[in-house]
Amino acid sequence: MLSDFKKINVKDLSDNVFKLLDNDWMLVTAGSSETANPMTASWGGFGILWNRPIAISFIRPQRHTYKLLEKNDNFTLSFFSEEYRSILNFCGQKSGRDINKIKETGLIPLTTENGAVSFKQARLILVCKKLYVDDINPDKFIVPEIISKMYPGKDFHRFYIGEILECYQK
Repeated sequence: MLSDFKKINVKDLSDNVFKLLDNDWMLVTAGSSETANPMTASWGGFGILWNRPIAISFIRPQRHTYKLLEKNDNFTLSFFSEEYRSILNFCGQKSGRDINKIKETGLIPLTTENGAVSFKQARLILVCKKLYVDDINPDKFIVPEIISKMYPGKDFHRFYIGEILECYQK
């Protein structure tokens, strides 16, 4: 239940965003309460754009979550304490096309006011609304080694810029 969380202004977050993304990871979740799929991510960004607090998520087109993000306006970014690392690993290794990750991991879904899905076990939830979508363009790279190292199969990410509408913290 969201009542287990305190709703705060995103500008009051005290977490180190570099640690959140690179070390802690997150679950990016899109879809309705019936179709939601979480996927693990460690790439992203936070900031202010167009006078709004935003989050940027990068999703490869092959991922099941990609289709859900394309169909839905809202998504969540959920961060967990270290005790849930095995769930993050599982959600990063398995596809929602093949299994129901929520049932398999024991995650307890929570539906936010705008219909986005997160999880009771999270310690921090960012509820986002898509503002802008674009594909990474290989012709725009200044450092070509990034392409050879990160995109050997030429499967470039799509990025989603979402306005952070709500922030919940335990």
